[in-house]
Parts: sequence; structure tokens; C-alpha cells
Amino acid sequence: MAKDQLQVLNALDVAKTQWYHFTAIVIAGMGFFTDAYDLFCISLVTKLLGRIYYYKEGSDSPGTLPDNVASAVNGVALCGTLAGQLFFGWLGDKMGRKRVYGMTLMMMVICSLASGLSFGKEPKAVMITLCFFRFWLGFGIGGDYPLSATIMSEYANKKTRGAFIAAVFAMQGFGILSGGMVAIIVSAAFKANFPAPIYSANPAASTVPEADYIWRIILMFGAIPALLTYYWRMKMPETARYTALVAKNAKQAAADMSKVLQVELEAEQEKVEQEKGKNDFGLFSAKFVRRHGLHLIGTTVTWFLLDVAYYSQNLFQKDIFTAIGWIPKAKTMNAIEEVYKIARAQTLIALCSTVPGYWFTVALIDKIGRFAIQLMGFFFMTVFMFALAIPYHHWTLPDHRIGFVVLYSLTFFFSNFGPNTTTFVVPAEIFPARLRSTCHGISAASGKAGAIVGAFGFLYLADTSGVKKALLILGGANFLGMLFTFLVPESKGKSLEEMSGEAEEEKGTTATVPV
Repeated sequence: MAKDQLQVLNALDVAKTQWYHFTAIVIAGMGFFTDAYDLFCISLVTKLLGRIYYYKEGSDSPGTLPDNVASAVNGVALCGTLAGQLFFGWLGDKMGRKRVYGMTLMMMVICSLASGLSFGKEPKAVMITLCFFRFWLGFGIGGDYPLSATIMSEYANKKTRGAFIAAVFAMQGFGILSGGMVAIIVSAAFKANFPAPIYSANPAASTVPEADYIWRIILMFGAIPALLTYYWRMKMPETARYTALVAKNAKQAAADMSKVLQVELEAEQEKVEQEKGKNDFGLFSAKFVRRHGLHLIGTTVTWFLLDVAYYSQNLFQKDIFTAIGWIPKAKTMNAIEEVYKIARAQTLIALCSTVPGYWFTVALIDKIGRFAIQLMGFFFMTVFMFALAIPYHHWTLPDHRIGFVVLYSLTFFFSNFGPNTTTFVVPAEIFPARLRSTCHGISAASGKAGAIVGAFGFLYLADTSGVKKALLILGGANFLGMLFTFLVPESKGKSLEEMSGEAEEEKGTTATVPV
């Protein structure tokens, strides 16, 4: 590392873990908590939407959303997220992390409330307004990915930076868990107050008119955690790395961090002035391609391949729940009871495999490194996916269904204790400060493109070629992810400036970082 690193950046790198680190984790993490709640809670209420708005008189089974409507309701937020990641990632480097951070949060609050207030006399009108607000909700959520990761990486010290960024991402697990718990509480309260017969006994009466409030309350609840953290987000100072390295205002950076770290820091404006013009290459320059081109390919392709598999797996949940008897057949329940049973099943999966995987990564990422965790995660996901695919017929037999559930849970565990977390952490550490948010946004958007391919491509593939072939393809995608991990550098224990090459003195050579 160059000897003349700014004092303010060095102070952040060597700072002991302090209260402000935990405040930053909570402030950034609550955004992620809300993101996960908003993205995943829709799957809890899609069956209810079908019963309320697409009920056919005289039908043997309850109403369900038509395929195109179900795809739109489930997928429109993912499309919004992809667009938001690119736009707000770029904006975070242009306007500063803090200013853009408040914008994304307000967007999430407004659109969470608005999606619960979706209106219209006809089912089509309700679904169109719901999809419209879900898209813009996704757009706001998209901005939270690059900004939360970048802010946390720029606030953290080098010793525990990986754990801090991973802890922000791990709040996603609690968001999914809370979605299930809110749905359980709301549906249980309505079930107690508005009893109804099961569908097979009385189809029309099995969905009480009050059930229309349930999905709206569940969707609108996502606004509460976001609103609670808005004030604290606005009180956070801009990160020192943005203020000093991008805005070139060392005096402001030193003043902000003096308050945060509670130490006196020298401004060193002259050092910043000397650096002007150095290393100011853009995203599309030959210099960026030479220094970081392979790194960007590594972060985008691994995140894409991970999300193809990760979001496809989510589609399996309802089949697994039904197979092991967690969710009875739809006609043996009334509408409110069905919401309760689905929420209970999702909460159990989140509690047993989703949440623990995230926290294993938090505990070990700064001990064994990002590279090892990502490689190991992809390896085990490949193994378990092939173990499900090759003897697929064996797993469909009633006696072997528990084994199927165990292997399925293990693929989830190793995606969270593996690439699902590391693909979020690494792009926030290895790119220069003025392009950090943009490059993280590009990597995250590539992941969401994988999610869209996974969610819709897998459905199509399973229908046309069978589940076995679809699982084999997912196993192949995980194996490719393992290979592309070799393009991603290890950032454990290094400062952000070492990783990005900003700490290198100009010697006419390119600053590459070995894996």
C-alpha cells in the first residue's frame, strides 16, 4: 500500500469495532430486511389473490391466477429491481451514496403502501395497478443493493469488513422470516374473527369478503421498517471515501469521520489536490478493462449463474410442501386457512435453512475468505443438484420424499453459506470508489437477470422437457459458477484502496490484484 494514504481512510481501516459499525449495519440492514420482505411476501398471497379475483362458479377447485397474471405479479418486481440496480448504482457514484439512499427508501415506503391499496372494479384493473406499483417498488429495492453494500464497505475496517457487509445482506433472511410471521399473525387473527367453511363444503362461502384485507395488510406492512430507518439514514454522514476520493473534499471527510470515530483527524486537502487527474479512468476506458475487466466479468457471471439456480429452487417450495403434507390440497381448506398454512411452511424453511446459512458466512468470511466460501458453496450446490437430478424418479416415490427435502434444504443452505452472500460482498470491495456503486449495480443487475431466467425459464423447461432435465441444467449452471469464481480476487484483510489499485502510486504499470 502507498505510504501516503489519507489519514482519514487509514483511521477507518484500522478502527476497532465500535458502536457506529453496528449502527451502520442496522441502518443499511433494515433496508435489506425491507427488500426481502417486499420481494418474497408476494408468494404468500398469490393463492389468495386467485381465490378472490378468479373464482369460477361450479368449479371443483378454488380460483387460481392465470399463468400470465401469476408470472406478471411474481416477476414484475424483479424487472423493477434490475432497472433500479443499474440506475441507482450509477447515481450513487454521481450524486453521493447518502443523497440517493434516502430517495430509494422513500420510494420503497410509498410503493409498499400503494401496492396494498391497488384498486379497480374488475380483477384485471386490480392486477394492473398491483403490477404497476410492484414494478416501482422493485425499482427502489434495486437501488438499495449497490448503496447498502457500498456504504457498509466504505465505513468498515479492513479486519471485519466482510462480516459487516455479509451481516447487512443476512438481514434478508430476517426479512423473509418476518414476511411469514406477519402473514401467520394476520391470517390467524382473521381466521378467528371470520370463520368460513372449507372449499369443498361451500365454494362461495369459503372466501369471506374480509379476506381481501389480508393480502393488502401483508403487502403494506413492508413500509413500516423502511419508514423507521429513514430518519437515521438521513443523519448518517456521507462516506469518507466518497467525500475524499470522488468529491475531492478532504476537509469535509475529516470533519465527518472525526465525529464518527471521535478522534481528531487532519484534513490533508493538498494530498487530494495532488491526486486530481490520476486514476480517473472511466468505466468504458481501456485502463478499466485492463485493471478490472476480468473482475467485472467474474462478479457479473457468478451472480447471474447463482440466481438462475437460486430463484428456480424457490419454485420447488410449493411442490415440496404439498409432498410432505405441510400444505393440504386447496379444496380441503378455506381461503384464510390456506394463507396460514403457506406462511407457516415458508417460515419453517427460512428458520431451518435460509437464516443459518447467512450467519455461517458472517462468522467465517473474514477467517476463510470470500473466494473459499464462494467456491465451496458452488461445489456443494452442484453436488446436491446432481444428487437430486440423476436419480430423480427415486425421489418422487413417497418413501424417499424426506430425503428429497433434506437435499433440497442443503442446496439452500450452501447457496446462503456460499455465493448468495459472497456475490453481494465482493463487488463492494474490489472496484475504485468513483465506480464502486456502478459496478456493484451492474453485478447485481446481472444477478436479477439470472433470477428472471431462473424463475420463468425453469418453469418453461420443466413443462416442456421435464423436471429432471431442468435440474441437470441447474447443476451445470452451478458448476460454471464454480469455474467463473476463479476470476474473482480475494479481498480478505486488504484495504479498499489496495484492492482497487487507488493506493498504488502511478508507475506506468497496471495495478492488478492476484486471486
